[in-house]
Amino acid sequence: MRHHAQLSTHLAPVRRERHCGAGLIVCESPRLRLRRLEYGDAPFIVALLTDPDFLRNVGDRNVRNEDDARRYLTEGPLASYARHGFGLFLTELRDGGTAVGMCGLLRRDTHPDVELGFALLPGHRRRGYTLEAAQACLQLATQTLGLERVVAITALENAGSIGLLEKLGFRYERVVRFTSDGDSRLFVYEPADARLGH
Repeated sequence: MRHHAQLSTHLAPVRRERHCGAGLIVCESPRLRLRRLEYGDAPFIVALLTDPDFLRNVGDRNVRNEDDARRYLTEGPLASYARHGFGLFLTELRDGGTAVGMCGLLRRDTHPDVELGFALLPGHRRRGYTLEAAQACLQLATQTLGLERVVAITALENAGSIGLLEKLGFRYERVVRFTSDGDSRLFVYEPADARLGH
């Protein structure tokens, strides 16, 4: 029997994006704020995308320095905001504004679904931040954007992400190969499944 983390009503996305310090806030949770990334976040992007766990489980985004990070931001999150109105968001602590990771929604050319993506810096893992941020993003996807299906893709052996997705109510669907990075596990979240406990 699979246990699902209930999406809390206090994780609802901010109705109107609002500016707070470095960027536009997209949604908040009790401990976290998710906001749009911007060029000033380049040092954080270098730290996150060069983390060995990120490279192993997500892939190499060819980011080695701040110039590479600005290119990544331009071609990735910033382009996604302009094209789709969503993307990967910086996840920061509400108390103090420390950047801890990224979480958000992606639309890739390799498959038709909107995808949940997340990554945290090593020093902020195992505190429940990823679960909290992902819950907020799923509410954004289902309640604000009206999506009836969200997918997530993990490396075959990424037990931490697989366990998190199961807690969120995702169900394993199949092994896929969307990129040259190799095979991945595809998980699907459909709000009706999560309510019914399937």
